[in-house]
Amino acid sequence: MGSLATADEPSLPPLKYPQARRDDDIVDDYHGVLVPDPYRWHLSSSSSVSSPHKWLGHLPKIGEKEDQIGGRFPSMGWEAEDGGAGFEGGEGVRGRAGGRGQRRAVHLRPPRAPARSAHRAGALFDHPRFRAPFKRRGSYFYFHIPGLRPHSALYVQRGLGGEPDVLLDPNTFNEDGTVSLGMVGVSDDGEHLAYGTSASGSDWVTIRVMRVRDKEHLPDTLSWVKFSRIAWTRDGRGFFYSRFPAPREGGGAMDSGIKTDVNLNHEVYYHFLGTEQSQDVLCWRDPDHPKYIYVPEVTEDGKYVILSVSETSEPVNKLYYCDLSALAHGLGGTKSTHGNGMLPFVKLVDRFEAYYGLIANNGTEFTFLTNKNAPRYKLARVDVDDEPESWTDVVPEHEKAVLESACAVHGHKLLVNYLSDVKYVLQMRSLVTGELLHDIPIDIGTVNGISGRRSDSEVFIECDVSAEIPEMDVYREISVPGFDRNEFEAKQVFYPSKDGTKIPMFIVSKKGMDLDGSHPALLFGYGGFAMSMTPQFSVTRVVLMRNLGFVTCVANIRGGGEYGEDWHRAGSLANKQNCFDDFIAAGEFLVSAGYTSPARLCIEGGSNGGLMVAACMNQRPDLFGCALAHVGVMDMLRFHKFTIGRAWTCDFGCSENEEEFHWLIKYSPLHNVRRREKEKWAAAAASGALGGQYPPTMLLTADHDDRVVPSHTLKFLATMQHVLRAGAEGSPQTNPIIARIERNSSHCCGRSTQKIIDEAADRYAFAAKVMGVPWID
Repeated sequence: MGSLATADEPSLPPLKYPQARRDDDIVDDYHGVLVPDPYRWHLSSSSSVSSPHKWLGHLPKIGEKEDQIGGRFPSMGWEAEDGGAGFEGGEGVRGRAGGRGQRRAVHLRPPRAPARSAHRAGALFDHPRFRAPFKRRGSYFYFHIPGLRPHSALYVQRGLGGEPDVLLDPNTFNEDGTVSLGMVGVSDDGEHLAYGTSASGSDWVTIRVMRVRDKEHLPDTLSWVKFSRIAWTRDGRGFFYSRFPAPREGGGAMDSGIKTDVNLNHEVYYHFLGTEQSQDVLCWRDPDHPKYIYVPEVTEDGKYVILSVSETSEPVNKLYYCDLSALAHGLGGTKSTHGNGMLPFVKLVDRFEAYYGLIANNGTEFTFLTNKNAPRYKLARVDVDDEPESWTDVVPEHEKAVLESACAVHGHKLLVNYLSDVKYVLQMRSLVTGELLHDIPIDIGTVNGISGRRSDSEVFIECDVSAEIPEMDVYREISVPGFDRNEFEAKQVFYPSKDGTKIPMFIVSKKGMDLDGSHPALLFGYGGFAMSMTPQFSVTRVVLMRNLGFVTCVANIRGGGEYGEDWHRAGSLANKQNCFDDFIAAGEFLVSAGYTSPARLCIEGGSNGGLMVAACMNQRPDLFGCALAHVGVMDMLRFHKFTIGRAWTCDFGCSENEEEFHWLIKYSPLHNVRRREKEKWAAAAASGALGGQYPPTMLLTADHDDRVVPSHTLKFLATMQHVLRAGAEGSPQTNPIIARIERNSSHCCGRSTQKIIDEAADRYAFAAKVMGVPWID
């Protein structure tokens, strides 16, 4: 497929790429199969991802050589979505519980958008956003961003009608906005705030504490925190948290996000306010199981601490509990009372057989959200004092809909959230009996947050709502200046995949569009880790539709959680190819139905979705006009060797297992880049087919990504350019294959508004340029 020009500009000239050194002596033996890894040499310092910095310095020089790209894209202004690019948690536990020298790379400068385009897009994005408030002892806390500020600030107000006051503003943490707020926890009495900060989007967090009433910081500083929760005890004297041991040597800068060592030996501590971290009480660790991850939670009545124990990203966990009221000398006496210095946890569930998430308790009677014998989830109850082996269903599994979440509110009520054909359904039920009290109708969209407690009489729901809702008032409504929803239409379609399975997909476009195949389309997907891709408002996609004429589509492919665990398992492990088949079938449907054509079909995904984009590009390069792969898992044979990658073996498998190796090697993006034989390529070009070469490709990563480390993208980039002979004289591969590396940034979380805007500008300007899409005023 040849690159297409915009209406008023020529197509991109062929690019000349710098040569990357190959070490052909690096060959691994996987169960008798020899697999070369010629670009591994840049990871010779195996515990650091800082090696990209050594060759990033070359990129401005390369960028100036390739100035035919920089500044000549169609002029556009682009915006960020609140909260980031939408890939966060891709490889976390289900939301209820996630080189040396020069490399092959081309630097893209941000497009120079004219003032009118930037002003129009900026004005559309420049609107106030709020998150659902949460209440602590008469005070309401909530996140708010007034417009184009880098990060949301945490506000507090006394009473619903009180005067809001900025409690903590992450925009003051540093000048360039690369330090962000990673987690918060307010004590039950509303007196103290504990919060975690992350540098350059790293998963490593540093926790600090401040008094709410005067915003005075305490000296408390807790380091090496990761995959944790701040769980205050009801007395407000301190909180539980989880951390890893500090590196013994060569640790580098604290929380720098440049370490790629496998994370082992998670531990749970209790921190008393006003004390040093070295004095924290060790509450739990298990040296016999160094891969376990522990997340503590204190029940609303303050009597119990619950420990969720996981080993991978699979939606299963063990469940321990400790009766805090039974500690004769309190938490402070733990070390002297118990010789091992740990809390006397009771192992309620000690097998990785199902998922269990705490909903509520009445004394020793606990209600959990679980998928035990219920792939679409249910609510079950157990009395830990009476019959801990006897569980009863409170809300049984629905015959079709997935029970996404439940929140105990206002005494003995339950607000439950179902996902039915990828559309949310809210209901109020009885916590005692599970019976339906009434429905809460909402519009198509996503329930982004539910906030409420049994001790309070109100509950906050963050979502799109319809006009008539029983017993509800609109507390805050977000309005986007210049946006008229009546200009657009959203529909849900069901298309057949390769094996005949019906796959749902949301399609959004401007109204009155002719299905003549002429429109550019953006197809997005994820397909992994039981994560559901539900409809959400997106300013970026509004601009794509309004000013570039795009059709925007989200395919709910297998591997996600849209229909429960069966849907998830149908796209994982030995069934992973189903994800790619589903996504390819989505593209074929969009073409056959007249929404777009292969030359104008852009595919996009991040993290696990980046893997999906790369795998589909390898398998069907003829179907796509552009590919945007964010922070993808590209080396399926070695992903488990870095940071938290070992937790993804539940979805992918592991190359150390012979059977699973043979699954992985079949689709691993790094190992499946193929160049057509010269004769076949010539025949394809002569016939006018689009299969002659790979589509224009942009791979995106970040220099501080300590979740999917940058080597995945860098090795894949070098491999594509080498195998396809991209840029070589006489090579049929003339479509650009480039990378964008974000500095001082990580996998997805904590990016400032400006960073998100810059990245969106780069990737969509690239897509519009190579697909010949002009700007529409």
